[in-house]
Amino acid sequence: MKKITQIFFVLATTFCFSQSDDSDFNKMVESEMKAAKSTLEVQVNPNTLNYDVTYHELRVTINPAASTISGVVTTTFTALSNMNTIVFDMATVLNVSSVTMNSTSLTFSKASNQLTINFPTTITTGTSASVVITYSGTPPNVDGEFSRTTHSGTPVLWTLSEPFGARSWWPCKQDLNDKANSIDVYITAPSQYNSVANGMEQSRVINGANATTHFKHNYPIAAYLVAIAVTNYEVFNQQGGLGTLASPYFPIVNYLYPEESASSQASLAVTPDIINFFETKIGPYPFRNEKYGHARAGLSGGMEHTTVSFMNSWSRSLIAHEMAHQWFGDKITCGSWKDIWLNEGLTEYMAGLVVENFDGSASFVNWKNSKITNITSQLGGATYLTDAEALNVGRIFSSRLSYNKGSMIAHMLRWKLGDVAFFNALNTYLTDPALAYGYAVTANFKSHLETAYGNSLTEFFNDWLYNQGYPTYDIVAQNWGAGQAKLTVNQTQSHASVSFFEMPLEIRLTGSGGQIHDVVVDNTFSGEEFIVSCPFPVTGVIFDPNKHIVSLNNTVTLGNESFDINSLVSVYPVPTADLLNIQLPTNFTLERVEILNNLGQLISSHESNQINVSHLSSGIHFVKIITSEGTIHKNFIKK
Repeated sequence: MKKITQIFFVLATTFCFSQSDDSDFNKMVESEMKAAKSTLEVQVNPNTLNYDVTYHELRVTINPAASTISGVVTTTFTALSNMNTIVFDMATVLNVSSVTMNSTSLTFSKASNQLTINFPTTITTGTSASVVITYSGTPPNVDGEFSRTTHSGTPVLWTLSEPFGARSWWPCKQDLNDKANSIDVYITAPSQYNSVANGMEQSRVINGANATTHFKHNYPIAAYLVAIAVTNYEVFNQQGGLGTLASPYFPIVNYLYPEESASSQASLAVTPDIINFFETKIGPYPFRNEKYGHARAGLSGGMEHTTVSFMNSWSRSLIAHEMAHQWFGDKITCGSWKDIWLNEGLTEYMAGLVVENFDGSASFVNWKNSKITNITSQLGGATYLTDAEALNVGRIFSSRLSYNKGSMIAHMLRWKLGDVAFFNALNTYLTDPALAYGYAVTANFKSHLETAYGNSLTEFFNDWLYNQGYPTYDIVAQNWGAGQAKLTVNQTQSHASVSFFEMPLEIRLTGSGGQIHDVVVDNTFSGEEFIVSCPFPVTGVIFDPNKHIVSLNNTVTLGNESFDINSLVSVYPVPTADLLNIQLPTNFTLERVEILNNLGQLISSHESNQINVSHLSSGIHFVKIITSEGTIHKNFIKK
């Protein structure tokens, strides 16, 4: 989920978007933590682990002009162990009037945001059953779980359940370990309004002053991604897909405030282009058999409810972020809050790819630089959470670590692996039958990356994800003969948890005539030296010009040490009785070797780097080595 405010301009058919500042970005994250700010609210409920939810039917009656709800929720489940009771997460303030199973009334109790239902007989392991819960009340709205406001004087109601707000308005199981295989949602509201929920609208039946709208969603869904909204929406339809056999069309259904319809439609014009671009990068839209779309709501940013993102505004970055969540977060959901970067970091990086592909490389460099600036504003902080941090909602949804550093970790993986391997890993991850439409943890994602890369990424993940901080580089470049430069790379770390960040480094060498030559060196230790080719004398150095690496306060120096070509050429063995070998750098071409006596007189001339000197007299002799890079003078002793 993302919260952001941006200015949107439409100039003819060209869309230009402003860059969000830090306050906008922090607002974008706020929506995700809205539904639980207390550390007590994010602990796994152990009492819900003994069953598997397979289906929910929600029948709710609401009015956007009122703060109450009444509903009937039918849940089908399979026992994972013998069960005499079943526990649902449910706000204590909601009233339950009855619970039935097979039309038989069951006893129940409510306490500590739990509904405990008693079975008349034991439900044995592997048995499926359904319970029907009838309830009503005023849902708590501490952090936006069940919100109401008005737009142009018209009331609007919407829900926001991430991470643990679903229980505020319906009885459910909201831990990150179970998804219902499908849901049906029936919303009864005054007939002058339109209702929104996940999946496809099946029917809208008017009964007196009310209308009941039925939505059906036939994909697995986590409880926090179930959502409803009601107001006098105007529907604006678009189309995703390329209209080919491989990419058939699918509907994009947008629910707009009528008074904003014209401007909203102009802003949403980019939606098909973004979703089609995502399909080319990370595979088909995960819910193609249903819809994608947006619903305008009064939340502060956006929320990626499956098949319909609730939106406060229509900036392109917000559209891209929430849409990307349909792959990362909705299709595959992080399996613990410690792994939240799999939802937020990967999604924010997809929004960055929109900048790269729609605006060009210079804009993408600026996007990455803004992320790096925020990440390095503090010395420490790991993207992967500790057990204690995973109980703190503010830490789970850290804009600096979960979003920004998470997105730059994704980019650094792309930089390290290369585009082909990186995007192949994203696709195999998203289509893994063990993960798709379920849950994943970081180890699952890492495994797909390593398979595509062909090497271990343990060092990378230890440095950048599990541990803290960032590197600072000191680069010294020196001209090193014709067509070469010597680079010396030193590194310090901002946090003691990492002893060294191993990464490929991009270094730009520049010449006096405006020449540019980029080289990449694989840096594995501090003080490492590299001899690289360069087609011109180096007059300047730029480190990481395309912002591939999170780093800060880097320095570059052009060394003025005299280059000594003689140090690169050697003759051996010395002394020698028969053969004399001449060793040259690989970029040198041997033209001629002359053997001279101690008076400087030419004795013999050769074009090989191995010379038979057995016929020479004993004593000191001189070698003149003529190469493509210059002439070198050496001496040797003949035994």
